[in-house]
Amino acid sequence: MDKIREYLLSLPRRRKRILQVITDFLLVWIALWMAFAVRLGIDDMKNPLIQNFWLFIASTVIAIPLFVRFGMYRAVMRYFGNDALIAIFKAVSLSALILGVVVYWYSDHQHVVPRSIIFNYWWLSLMTVGGLRLAMRQYFLGDWFIPAQHVPFTNRDNGLPRVAIYGAGAAGNQLVAALRMGRVMRPVAFIDDDKSIADRVISGLQVYKPKHIQRMIEATGAEEILLAVPSANRARRREILAFLESFPLHVRSVPGFMDLASGRVKVDDIQEVDIADLLGRDAVPAQEELLERCIKGRSVLVTGAGGSIGSELCRQILALRPTTLLLYEHSEFNLYSILSELEQRVDRESLPLRLLPILGSVRDQDKLLSVMKTWHVETVYHAAAYKHVPMVEHNIAEGVLNNVVGTLNTAQAALQAGVANFVLISTDKAVRPTNVMGSTKRLAEMTLQALSREFAPVLFGDQVNVSRVNKTRFTMVRFGNVLGSSGSVIPLFHKQINAGGPLTVTHPKITRYFMTIPEAAQLVIQAGSMGQGGDVFVLDMGEPVKIVELAEKMIHLSGLSVRTDKNPHGDISIEFTGLRPGEKLYEELLIGDNVAATQHPMIMSAHEDMLPWDVLKSRLYELLAAVESDDYVRVRQMLRDTVSGYTPDGEIVDWIYQQRRMDP
Repeated sequence: MDKIREYLLSLPRRRKRILQVITDFLLVWIALWMAFAVRLGIDDMKNPLIQNFWLFIASTVIAIPLFVRFGMYRAVMRYFGNDALIAIFKAVSLSALILGVVVYWYSDHQHVVPRSIIFNYWWLSLMTVGGLRLAMRQYFLGDWFIPAQHVPFTNRDNGLPRVAIYGAGAAGNQLVAALRMGRVMRPVAFIDDDKSIADRVISGLQVYKPKHIQRMIEATGAEEILLAVPSANRARRREILAFLESFPLHVRSVPGFMDLASGRVKVDDIQEVDIADLLGRDAVPAQEELLERCIKGRSVLVTGAGGSIGSELCRQILALRPTTLLLYEHSEFNLYSILSELEQRVDRESLPLRLLPILGSVRDQDKLLSVMKTWHVETVYHAAAYKHVPMVEHNIAEGVLNNVVGTLNTAQAALQAGVANFVLISTDKAVRPTNVMGSTKRLAEMTLQALSREFAPVLFGDQVNVSRVNKTRFTMVRFGNVLGSSGSVIPLFHKQINAGGPLTVTHPKITRYFMTIPEAAQLVIQAGSMGQGGDVFVLDMGEPVKIVELAEKMIHLSGLSVRTDKNPHGDISIEFTGLRPGEKLYEELLIGDNVAATQHPMIMSAHEDMLPWDVLKSRLYELLAAVESDDYVRVRQMLRDTVSGYTPDGEIVDWIYQQRRMDP
């Protein structure tokens, strides 16, 4: 059967259509012959093919052209749907009606055709022509026995993983059809909250209530559940996931409604459960005016364009119709990756803009200035930074040079080039930091705060001591961890689960704020459009999440159990490795309590202490001198004296510093 199926599918389209026409020719004759048999009976009936040969010829002459006209030979059998059934009904009904007219006009006393023959021919044609196509659809999908799966001794096990579909709506039915065609998984049941369809059969699958999931597992042997509720909000998805945690099933999902609607993904693009669904917080709708204010019709530059936040900023900026989008990135691979993605989108959507990849470092102020002047940049989003806390703790000089000097260079280049808007992407780790990464990001914030207060500052490193008129509005946006970013705990947990564990958590009480990358980028763009200059905007990150609880949920939703002292036979254990250098148990978003609301409910404005530009410049000179001489004790002291609340925890762990202490 499989070989015949493969042979038929491999035939050229022309041969397939000829085969369909020949088959329909025979089916029409069979339906007409059976119409006579039903009306006259087999015993008393003379051969109608001989007695009424002209009628058989007329039936095919009428039917086949109508079948062609109604597109019955354009429909692909594997995707045969309701539209094709309606076309068959119209074509068969019209052909029967015309045949009835022909019989009325051309029958004589010697060849009387009973009127009921036409009615019988109509319904028999529907059954043969339509029924064969439905049967062939199931055959080509590889589900020849699906209609009989509930009949004893007819069910077969093809070795595919058995999955239940949560959601018997349109998305769920599309997913079932895709799975049957792909033959990678075997759908065995629906689960749905709608009581009106409970215990009914849809697409050959029984629908179970959520409270009967255990019974469904026992009856079908389901190993996974696929969530097919793309229109449900995150709060509802969180409820569903919390309920499913208690069952030994791997839970995965189809993409969200907006991803499906945009065409970025298909309904059968199954993925692991979005961790954002576990947080249960729906994104607040964007304010279009804020999104477009600094982007639409402007030349925009994004530093760190290949990073997690930078690349998402580029995706969203692209949709807001800038005239030019400059991707500034020091990693060739990251720049190539985001450029390839955006170029495909520009071609697909015929977007009228210039997309320019620039390889360069934010430590090169001359290069930055040249780029901003050449393309008349009006808005800069500065996302370039080193963000991995332990990594920066072991490489202090690089952290200072990239996070502090890189921000300083980019800001001063923007000021010199007359850039209108400058937005710094900051972090919650800048609040009362215990690590070098957080303290350097806070120092970057302080640099922009100081510059924003100066009408005509003398720039850092300017030997000729010339004042520069400041026309740039500097703003900073501070938020916590983003889900799925480089260095995020979520991809690490997925990798560890796939490897069989254990999951490593630094401390049982450690908590973090989380937000999705698209939501964070959208809020960054909106926050950057507000304020007068020197504003520190803080995003509402919701409630902090305990990392150990997040690890447990991910294990459960993978269909596994947590191995503990109480459950020694569990699948995966959680190990506590201890806080890493510079790591805090919890993060904060505000240094003080001086915070004000803005026009956006998810964005707050913080008013925090700062240093005058001249004072900060002298501190920066001292800091860089200490970095150049590898005096990391002095670097730490300068950061402590400059950044309010910086309280480093533990000894200096910079690799160069430690090696020099070990050398005689």
